[in-house]
Amino acid sequence: MWVARVVTTLVLTAHGSEDPRSAANARAVAGQVARMRPDLDVRLAFCELNAPNLIDVLNGCSGRALVTPLLLADAYHARVDIPAQIERCGAGHRVRQAGVLGEDDRLVAVLRQRVAELGVSRFDDGIGVLVVAIGSSIPAANARTAAVAPRLLAGTRWACATTAFVTRPEPSLAEAADRLRRRGARRVVIAPWFLAAGRLPDRVRSFADDAGIAMAQPLGAHQLVAETVLDRFAETLRSRCHSVAA
Repeated sequence: MWVARVVTTLVLTAHGSEDPRSAANARAVAGQVARMRPDLDVRLAFCELNAPNLIDVLNGCSGRALVTPLLLADAYHARVDIPAQIERCGAGHRVRQAGVLGEDDRLVAVLRQRVAELGVSRFDDGIGVLVVAIGSSIPAANARTAAVAPRLLAGTRWACATTAFVTRPEPSLAEAADRLRRRGARRVVIAPWFLAAGRLPDRVRSFADDAGIAMAQPLGAHQLVAETVLDRFAETLRSRCHSVAA
């Protein structure tokens, strides 16, 4: 029986990237989580492209482990890739998986802070914010991500916000920016719904530079990102405790 109270290993699991900035950010988040919870054995793993690999990390855990994805969207990597690797590892019976970070209010607050760091006043009613995310082949995941844009406006006087997905064909970044201008934005800024810099954010930045649009920094290794990781870990432990008690 999988008893939540004996779990001492949090395996923070990122997708992995050929861009070293992405892995560096994952390591920074893992370090932040470890500092906030020194009682936990916090280990970093990657699904692909970087080391250590998730299967190797899980096989190296002596006790029960909870894989906590460093992912924003509940899409392919959370639904298929990570569960498959857990199934393939020799310690699969001692491993459970937490939920993704998702569209947590704290992460939306970090994104709002990143936009403000561009010198954008929260009281500027001429601002239109283009939230750019990766995009998924799963429509429900895209719908949840699209909810970030209207929530980003909370506590501001910004005119409007909308979403575009860099890996999906419609709307294009240019079309989404034009949509904001038609809705009354006198100035468009880009808020990247990414955890770290990398090839896809660089593609967005190239568009922003060509279009003369300011682009904020990714969420990064902010303390609120680490807090959200720990909440997903704790939520899964609580749900397991309840199911065992029942």
